[in-house]
Amino acid sequence: MKLDITKALQFVDANAVQAFEPAVNDANKALEEGTCPGNDFLGWMHLPSQITEEFLDEINACAAVLRDNCEAVVVAGIGGSYLGARAVLEALGDTFGWLKPSDYPRILFAGNNISEDYLAELIDYLKGKKFGVINISKSGTTTETAITFRLLKKLCEDERGKEMAKKVIVAITDAKKGAARTTADKEGYKSFIIPDNVGGRFSVLTPVGLLPIACAGYDIKALVKGAKDMEEATGLNIPFADNPCSQYAAIRNALYNAGKKIEILVNFQPKLHYMNEWWKQLYGESEGKDKKGIFPAAVDFSTDLHSMGQWIQDGERTIFETVISVDNVNHTLAVPTDEENLDGLNFLAGKRIDEVNKMAELGTQIAHVDGGVPNIRICIDKLDEYNIGQLIYFFEKACGVSGLVLKVNPFNQPGVEDYKRNMFALLDKPGYEAESKAIKARLA
Repeated sequence: MKLDITKALQFVDANAVQAFEPAVNDANKALEEGTCPGNDFLGWMHLPSQITEEFLDEINACAAVLRDNCEAVVVAGIGGSYLGARAVLEALGDTFGWLKPSDYPRILFAGNNISEDYLAELIDYLKGKKFGVINISKSGTTTETAITFRLLKKLCEDERGKEMAKKVIVAITDAKKGAARTTADKEGYKSFIIPDNVGGRFSVLTPVGLLPIACAGYDIKALVKGAKDMEEATGLNIPFADNPCSQYAAIRNALYNAGKKIEILVNFQPKLHYMNEWWKQLYGESEGKDKKGIFPAAVDFSTDLHSMGQWIQDGERTIFETVISVDNVNHTLAVPTDEENLDGLNFLAGKRIDEVNKMAELGTQIAHVDGGVPNIRICIDKLDEYNIGQLIYFFEKACGVSGLVLKVNPFNQPGVEDYKRNMFALLDKPGYEAESKAIKARLA
């Protein structure tokens, strides 16, 4: 992986990035020594280097049981409990089916919304199919996921019988407490632990992400190896100028101080759409607090150049872009010749589609920089497990550093609880009587 910030440096003072070196170095040291705010959630820091072969073998063995007994596996989880896995699966998979349906189960996602239509249509799809469930919840009481698991558990037992349901329902939850742990122990489900010191948005390299990825047949050992190598490349001993996470955190904060309040993550590969979504949660939930923080947005180019492109080119100059660029694609396809040439595209005949895409990327970068949009570029070799593992750890580590430089706690999310309190009050949840009375009075 390579980081290029040269097209962003022209939008800040000459020494602006260098000026952040002391703060970035302090942040790195605080993360390493566990002296920062939120230091009880730093388990992700050395997770790649601490994962053992035996543990990955256990994950793969469980995945094999699900593959052997299921046509589909539903991952029930919300936020970090599904976005990381989905980002990896979509980045690695076949756009129109993910691998061979006859060889691997289709991985489906639920528990991330409360849409009755979504859940009813999911149940209709699963009826008559051999399916399993990966239930991901530390507490087992998260509303969206808990409702979904109730439905899926009942359907699985009704369709496949209680004994088979025990074999194809897996719990990823707390080690000792919570409703999901109690259910797993009572029913005899295979279970994996969500480490207490790893928050949801940093959990993709725990069983939360690894098991669904392994179920789809991908190489989780290569994924972890990529993350481990990036862990080493961004360690405390790596000088500021050579550390990509330090450089990314510094240029982001320098641009923020220069009035660039919105970061747009850009890809030119549709397979990275859910990597954008995972990144948005990671940075939004980590930095958006204390009335501060860069707003994380995302676009898929060249698609969104025909919609959001106008605003990005000519709108308010409060934005900067970070582009994930993929050097090598997995397929070879050229533009054919057409005798009539009615579309005027014969000048492209014989050129690979990827070359056209790369020129769209370069042309966009030049246009946006000329239009006043700072541009950061992250280059990865190709979309495979190793490179995606590198990218995941890079963004996680840089997020921790950047949040500490911003002087917020990157590892809590107090604002997320506000909507839950209101929802429970409106639904007359026991214990919320006073809140129910107050909110209904407001709405009267």
